[in-house]
Amino acid sequence: MRAAIALASVVTLGLSTAACAGDPSPATTPPPLNPSGSASAPPSTSSTPSAVLPTSDRVPDLDVEVVNDELDHPWDVADIGEDRLLVTERERAVLSLIDGGERREIPLEDNDIWVSGETGLMGLEIDPDFADNRRIYTCQGWNGGEDVRVISWTLDAGLTRATRERTLIDGFPTTSGRHGGCRLLVTSDGALWVGTGDAANEENPRNLDSLGGKTLRLDPETGEPWPGNPWAGDEGPRRFITSFGHRNVQGLAQRADGTIWSVEHGPDRDDEVNEITLGGDYGWNPGAGYDESVPMTDQDLPGKQIEAAWSSGNPTVATGGGTFIPVQDRWGAYGGALAVAVLKDQELLILSFDESGKLTEERAPEVMRDYGRLRTVSLAADGDLLVTTDNGDGEDVLLRVTPR
Repeated sequence: MRAAIALASVVTLGLSTAACAGDPSPATTPPPLNPSGSASAPPSTSSTPSAVLPTSDRVPDLDVEVVNDELDHPWDVADIGEDRLLVTERERAVLSLIDGGERREIPLEDNDIWVSGETGLMGLEIDPDFADNRRIYTCQGWNGGEDVRVISWTLDAGLTRATRERTLIDGFPTTSGRHGGCRLLVTSDGALWVGTGDAANEENPRNLDSLGGKTLRLDPETGEPWPGNPWAGDEGPRRFITSFGHRNVQGLAQRADGTIWSVEHGPDRDDEVNEITLGGDYGWNPGAGYDESVPMTDQDLPGKQIEAAWSSGNPTVATGGGTFIPVQDRWGAYGGALAVAVLKDQELLILSFDESGKLTEERAPEVMRDYGRLRTVSLAADGDLLVTTDNGDGEDVLLRVTPR
């Protein structure tokens, strides 16, 4: 649903896997990058595609409304229509419904959600046919730390309970709960993307037999690997992998041109925004004992490592989730930009990129600095931004940001 709102057209994301399928290389020595392995749509013939670039250079003022102030570490939010919003709360491990500004919990039946450190009830996505099937997807720690997994649920007609439908994918690695990920995104072609954390284990980001430190793509109906994944013809976890060498993916977003972008945490420097290339290596390779003194994108590794489209530099700002702002007249110069929640520096970053993906502008509206730590940004059905705070103590808020 969120992806569909952001897109002006449907773009099919696919590639040939012939160069990668059946690769005999050890899991810790990834195959070379498929030269056709880009998640990007074909280049536009227009130098200023209206679906991607802003309609004017006017910087809008922003009105901020507190929709609800009874949340605790809300991780994700989704608009399901009729002034109703679903929110996952990480440490409470509950799904909350905000209906007309009032909060109530929707029990997740037969759940065994594990909460520890940075892991709990995290990513949330809504099926594009939610109005008919009332299906949602969540990502959470499970069974006392056994793993992190993605589950589909069906809400009843009254939105009073959620029945577990199936586990779509499991086995994301865990340790103490550190670097648990986990962000979900349904893209315009119907695929379910998942961004995962590396569980603070030095072997996971580059090991194609581990689902940690990756972006993944699967069928949300069956949980099978999405056709066109770089290693879809292989056996084991690598069938699901779309990119590797990530540290802790906090955000996934689809641009109006069909490209997929991730937001992730760096160690003590270099939080990143990345444009995802299928089969791409994003260069995170911590040393023995999880030594984080290495670069976030280490260009001394074998093969090609893809540089970030944006980096915080030194020190980190602690980026959270993000979404692309729709290209609408009312959004002016912000139209088509990536809005990213920031935890440590307590701001909303608005990052503008040209049609080739090169950073052109970085802004942080002053009005968004008054709410403390910001966890994620999502789109409301009308194109407003929905922003959650992450300050804890049951006093977190859900904000609606409207341009004028």
